[in-house]
Amino acid sequence: MSEETKNQTPEEIIEDDPIEVRRNKRQALIDAGENPYGHAFDISDHIEELNSRYADLEDGANTEDRVQIAGRIMAKRDQGKIIFMELKDATGRIQLFCRINALGEDTFAAMKDLDVGDWIGVSGLMMRTRRGQLSVAVDTYELLSKALRPLPEKFHGLSDKELRYRQRYVDLIANEDVYETFIKRSKIISAFRHYMETDGYFEVETPILQTIQGGATAKPFITHFNVLDQECYLRIATELHLKRLLVGGFERVFEIGRIFRNEGMDPTHNPEFTTMEAYRAFSDLEGMKELAQGVIKAANAAVNDTEQLEYHGQTIDLSGDWPSIPMTKVVSDALGEEVDLDTPVEHLAELAKKNGIEVNKDWTAGKLIAELYDEIGEPTIVNPTFVVDYPVEVSPLAKRFADDPRLTHRFELVIAGHEYANAFSELNDPVDQAERFQKQMEEKASGDDEAMEYDTDYVRALEYGMPPAGGIGIGVDRVVMLLTDQASIRDVLLFPHMRPEAQ
Repeated sequence: MSEETKNQTPEEIIEDDPIEVRRNKRQALIDAGENPYGHAFDISDHIEELNSRYADLEDGANTEDRVQIAGRIMAKRDQGKIIFMELKDATGRIQLFCRINALGEDTFAAMKDLDVGDWIGVSGLMMRTRRGQLSVAVDTYELLSKALRPLPEKFHGLSDKELRYRQRYVDLIANEDVYETFIKRSKIISAFRHYMETDGYFEVETPILQTIQGGATAKPFITHFNVLDQECYLRIATELHLKRLLVGGFERVFEIGRIFRNEGMDPTHNPEFTTMEAYRAFSDLEGMKELAQGVIKAANAAVNDTEQLEYHGQTIDLSGDWPSIPMTKVVSDALGEEVDLDTPVEHLAELAKKNGIEVNKDWTAGKLIAELYDEIGEPTIVNPTFVVDYPVEVSPLAKRFADDPRLTHRFELVIAGHEYANAFSELNDPVDQAERFQKQMEEKASGDDEAMEYDTDYVRALEYGMPPAGGIGIGVDRVVMLLTDQASIRDVLLFPHMRPEAQ
């Protein structure tokens, strides 16, 4: 709020009119032949530009510089023959100085009837009041949109989180820090795209509606395509289609897009979320480490001026080269004893049970270590770390180690106890891939509804030959959370999924 407005007592602030009063004002305008929902307005400047350009204008100074600006009325104070308003556009706020002598009695009276929340366009001269408030001395205005609902708690911000998520349009009006978060989200995604294009990647689009559940282990949303009488899934990953493009001759491809998983909601999960997946022929896991580090640092540079970030009260250091640590070492450190794939399955199962993990009797050493890692290992990691050497049981699309086929060339990038990226040296052996798909189908038959389905066409594509490649998926929403210090994924999604509104 401007100095001219906030220095007044509450009684001097004109309170928002109730909806019925506003509706009556709207009808009165229509009855008088005026349109309460105007047309295009030719603006000359944005408010942020004016605040910068006239930053050195002296107190009490007037100019002959005419401007035209448009925005929403955020505050209004009537002092008889003068009205002060605060106008907000997409870039900032400025005071409007409205005098009866400049506007004429009829126009001045019409401006008195405006409400907080109305959109207007104004024309006038730049000035600074004696109290030092940069202002536009208005001489004409147009009503562009009549607001029928008052803004909630207009001087204190909107604090009810459930209401904020459900009515994001109001949240953006009432909370400028929320608005700024989504400006930063846009800049982060733009930085992702610029980094990839500069590195020679082509952006492509793959189907959202798919006939096979593949590319990840997750529970899908199921729908029905009436024309073909066909059961379909909303995609749980973009991986298998993107790798088909490597078979077709693309060397570097990426896609930034929505993914859908029919799973739970918590501070880091939403059923609809955004990822960037990228695949590069003739690369490997090391190439994907460079990509992950490079693109996240580029995104950070777009919105922050330091690589030392405060996130949930922790300092996260993005600087330098990020270390790589084998999964078994992370688990061993968390347990306080050395374990690996040669540790007896019975002992690993006992350790898992002690840590609250419900164990399946068919689980192998690799599966048990992966479960221990998820439960007690991952949460111990603070600074960016590539967790490597994943068991083959939990990596159906990654290339095996030549010297130990129980392990795969895979990493997850972990920051502040959460996964931010998942990458492979991609499996390009069609026979091995077919066997792993078959193993996934056996697990699905045993009741694992997150297991992948057998993708016959993808195996056929590999049979035509896919070059060695590195591939990665990065959780864009989590990166935005990190770089803007937001506690919940719903704070970085404009329209998060919500329960039905109570009627």
